[in-house]
Amino acid sequence: MEMKTESANPKDYLEESDVVNYSHPLIKEMVQELFHDGQSDIEKAKAAFEFVRDDISHSWDIQSKRVTCKASEVLQYREGICYAKSNLLAALLRSAGIPTGFCYQRLMIFDTPEKGYCIHALNACFIESLNRWIRIDARGNKPGVQAEFTIDEEILAFNVQEKFDEKDYPLIYTKPNPQTITTLETHRDALEMYKSFLPDYL
Repeated sequence: MEMKTESANPKDYLEESDVVNYSHPLIKEMVQELFHDGQSDIEKAKAAFEFVRDDISHSWDIQSKRVTCKASEVLQYREGICYAKSNLLAALLRSAGIPTGFCYQRLMIFDTPEKGYCIHALNACFIESLNRWIRIDARGNKPGVQAEFTIDEEILAFNVQEKFDEKDYPLIYTKPNPQTITTLETHRDALEMYKSFLPDYL
């Protein structure tokens, strides 16, 4: 699938916001741990991706009720669903000067259409040394889910199954989808939110 940018201005993919709050002391501290001047942009992107994928637990995987939203909260508590984890990855990469946006898929929430659908969040970052965007999904690996950082063939957490009405959305957005943020901000139980209240269309 050919990805398209919502904005032609790379600066729009570097902006700080209330949820992509990379000036927060916790984010700044993690940036110092993850990045150093000798790294290429590919190495920085890979380091940030693998940290968020592996060191930040997905709420459903650990059956945690805590809801996190802002990048700093996700880092503080080391957990969140995909919407929250994508906020943190964007914050880390934007702080390193790597333009990073938000991408979405429509997926079955569990394993059959009858159990419903959800919008799944992932990221895309612009690798200047390659002069192109790559999609990366830091949802977190588990049996049956094995996302990797690669500059060649995409290895995402989920392959869209069009026969089941799943969908890849082609736009790389500058900001998180408002529905996803509202969902995080209006719920207090991550497990109930995940089972019953995730948006299913952009």
